[in-house]
Amino acid sequence: MSTPILVPAPYRLDAMGACSRRLESDLLTNILPFWLKHAIDPQRACFHGSVSPDLVPDPTAVRGALLTSRILWTFSAAYRRYRTIEYLRMADFAYVDLISHFHDARHGGFFWSLRPDGTVLQDRKQVYGQAFALYGLSEYHAASGRPEPLELAIEVHRLLERHALDPTHGGYLEALGREWQAIPDMRLSGGDMNVPKSQNTLLHVMEAYACLLRVWPNPDLERSQINLLKVMLDHVLQGDSGHLGLFFSADWEPKSDQVSYGHDIEAAWLLTQAGDGVDDAPLRERIRKAAVRIADVTLAEGVDTDGGVMNQGGPQGLTNTGKDWWPQAEAVIGFLNAYEIGRQPKHLDAALRSWEFIDSHLIDRTRGEWIRSVDRAGRPSGDPAKISFWKCPYHNSRMVLESVARLRRLAQG
Repeated sequence: MSTPILVPAPYRLDAMGACSRRLESDLLTNILPFWLKHAIDPQRACFHGSVSPDLVPDPTAVRGALLTSRILWTFSAAYRRYRTIEYLRMADFAYVDLISHFHDARHGGFFWSLRPDGTVLQDRKQVYGQAFALYGLSEYHAASGRPEPLELAIEVHRLLERHALDPTHGGYLEALGREWQAIPDMRLSGGDMNVPKSQNTLLHVMEAYACLLRVWPNPDLERSQINLLKVMLDHVLQGDSGHLGLFFSADWEPKSDQVSYGHDIEAAWLLTQAGDGVDDAPLRERIRKAAVRIADVTLAEGVDTDGGVMNQGGPQGLTNTGKDWWPQAEAVIGFLNAYEIGRQPKHLDAALRSWEFIDSHLIDRTRGEWIRSVDRAGRPSGDPAKISFWKCPYHNSRMVLESVARLRRLAQG
């Protein structure tokens, strides 16, 4: 028996339409124009590594392949949606930056970071970074039609399968050396644990593979994706708790009891999207049930009374009540995804409230883009940089592109 489609109450239809228009306006008049205006360093023909809250570039900042890869994905995806030539030119610039400065022509893959003078600082092959390069290259191929980015994305996929895949326990290692050899310190950042595997890296390999599958429907890649999806459900997802573990040993022993609410709700919709791209109906059904469960638990534990998603919790309750920009963006899509699956009004309401929180507390109407983080009272906190190694246009742009498509689909019944 098919599940009946429930028509939202009229006020929700009105709210969805209004939200869709406001989201798209923020993308087209705020987010993308900010990056077009402030991200490029014309003297060095690359992107600034850091830009202050007062919009002053820091020429001494380290540059990361991650920022370039995320800009590449963002403007490629924006061009595919809107066909604005300015977006394609920005994607072209990002592609040249990624290939000219970060690509390891000798051993393959991409360096993690560069010094301000352009020389290599960290030549390690951080798998998280390889995933975002693959993601950006796949989307750029779809946007530009050029074959070279796809060829390079396929090369990165094969390097990950050859060197980073754990053939015994499944999943992918955190990092390797320049020549893809084992290294003692695999941490993604100073705040992460030095362990062989993490939810964050696996999540974004999965996301990148989903994007590559859309432009290169290869059976070997699909098998790799199915195996990774099963790893996410069987090992990373912690039973029926509605939470994903953060750090793991090689054989999947959890190494942390902390919960990242932003990663949980992000995983809920990325798992659904990735599952929809493979030919395995029972697996897709498992994912859909898990996605709704994750959304329910995030809503119950991690969403504040103002609609904002708090950063972290643990067995004893909340451990970080700050509200970074990216969990808020992921919450809009994650709750919309749950609503599309189960048609429970609480999920649609949660998505709309997440956007209201963003609109009220994070959009910077003075200098543009979004504020990186606010505390529980809604006051700006933490690193205030507008552009940095980690502060990028990927989360909020992706949220708008995804959410507008979903809201329009829902409003049309």
